[in-house]
Amino acid sequence: MARAEVLRAYREVLRATRKSFAGDTQMLKASVIEARSKFEENRHVDSESDIQRLLGDAREASQFISTMIVQARLNDRGGYEIRPGIEHAGATLEMPTEEMLKKSG
Repeated sequence: MARAEVLRAYREVLRATRKSFAGDTQMLKASVIEARSKFEENRHVDSESDIQRLLGDAREASQFISTMIVQARLNDRGGYEIRPGIEHAGATLEMPTEEMLKKSG
């Protein structure tokens, strides 16, 4: 039972990253590596309470990725634009500065 739940949570995280980072190969690869690393790091946890806590963390991460991350895209005018989806409704949007974007690129 726990194995199936863990695999489901892992798939949910990957699904959230694929959607949030669609078109951004670098971020998609990095997020997949990070997710895999976190799950591998906890592979040998056998306490039911710890497993449930980690599953909750994974669900929370998946929810956060899905609702709080919006990719900015460079437009043909040299600026960045975002298109939040319905899943972002009610979220507070923090616009990155040009300096932040240059550092991340």
